[in-house]
Amino acid sequence: MLDNLIRDKGREGRRGYTLPRFDVEQANLEKILPKESLRKEKPKLAEVDEPTAIRHYTNLSRKNWGIDTNFYPLGSCTMKHNPRANEAAAAVPGFAGLHPLQPEAQVQGALQVAYEAQDLLSEISGFPAVSLQPMAGAQGELTSVLMIKKFFEDAGDEKRTTVLVPSTAHGTNPATATMAGFGSKEIGLDEDGCVDVEELRSMVDETTAALMITNPNTCGVYEKNIEEIAGILHDAGAFLYMDGANMNANVGRVRPADAGVDIMHYNLHKTFSTPHGGGGPGCGAIACTDALAPFRPDPVAEKDGDHYRLVRPEKSIGRVASFHGNFGVFLKAWNYIKMHGPDLKENTDMAVLNANYVRARLRGTYRIPYDGLCKHEVVVQPPKGKKALDVAKGLIDHGYHPPTIYFPLVVKEAMLIEPTETESKETLDDFIGTMLELAESSPEDLQEAPTSAPTRRLDEARAARQLKARW
Repeated sequence: MLDNLIRDKGREGRRGYTLPRFDVEQANLEKILPKESLRKEKPKLAEVDEPTAIRHYTNLSRKNWGIDTNFYPLGSCTMKHNPRANEAAAAVPGFAGLHPLQPEAQVQGALQVAYEAQDLLSEISGFPAVSLQPMAGAQGELTSVLMIKKFFEDAGDEKRTTVLVPSTAHGTNPATATMAGFGSKEIGLDEDGCVDVEELRSMVDETTAALMITNPNTCGVYEKNIEEIAGILHDAGAFLYMDGANMNANVGRVRPADAGVDIMHYNLHKTFSTPHGGGGPGCGAIACTDALAPFRPDPVAEKDGDHYRLVRPEKSIGRVASFHGNFGVFLKAWNYIKMHGPDLKENTDMAVLNANYVRARLRGTYRIPYDGLCKHEVVVQPPKGKKALDVAKGLIDHGYHPPTIYFPLVVKEAMLIEPTETESKETLDDFIGTMLELAESSPEDLQEAPTSAPTRRLDEARAARQLKARW
């Protein structure tokens, strides 16, 4: 049952506040503001008392779904617990109260955090150069490809017009290539769910600028031929870019630079556990080789003796965001990495273990398209005769946020499950039990789900095309 709107609970003249009497002469707004800017009537706000207002917003907040309320197995998104120690670090007045235009001498602590965050991300990835400026994963992608584009422009190589994209790629990858001015071509998979190396070999030529690869890919599979792939591209004078959306399966175990990658982006808000979702905030930091370092966006942090400063790389592509990037996010990521230190690899191990536990428990009931060991996430398909959408709606009735469905696109009826390292075995057992129960439900019953949510199933195509953002 839907709650009454707060406007229906109001009564004319009811107030939840009392203002003191004016102790100065009240200004005549008609003499100060243009006449057309003055209200002709009172704003149509609900007139309610304070408890009603508080209950209204508190009840609205309880309708939100987040990692603090329930298990959130959203594949490819790494929705894991956000330690409150990170929030405490970001709330320190010396950080929270800064203004981006303050002189460098007054913000040495913040610049030290930026410099050390760059250094930590450099160590984790194996790359010598880092930029913290991109404010989202997709922007980190675009920044990386723009740097590659400028590298070739600087070298006078006008033939590089194509970026190759595997069929397991995030949808932002081909979009990024197009936005950067390249054409994109799709590469298929082999029987193990990895890039088809022979197909790649036949497609790479003097027009190839880069391959955009996600590793592990969106099927949860590690690209076992990554070094051979890098060699094919490098022999043709092209770059290997790695989408770092799935770095949660690599940290402390695999350094992309050691595998032959030239440039990558991180999702700091995913891998290093700062709150995300709902459009932000985020940080799509990039890391790269010395060859690409001069093209990083402006600015980056440097240390000169005991002084920290911001500098513009020699051949920078310019700014991709205002000021220095999303400081609050890389501050929290810096704190998270500092807290764990070398033990970060244990988080990686647990994320991989949890995903493989889910895979092993669901195998035999759910279909597993690529049934080798997965990494931090696993893609499954419902039993024949059932749809991923119906199982997802059924999970809502059991108090779970559904996993990602119908992605990756190469798997029909895909359900992409990412448990992350922060969930206990008991939580996973409960979730797995629900998945197994839904697999036994009749297709007719599943098609009625959800039955306990505030609203029943919507016509989602119509809702997307005829969205009404106002009541």
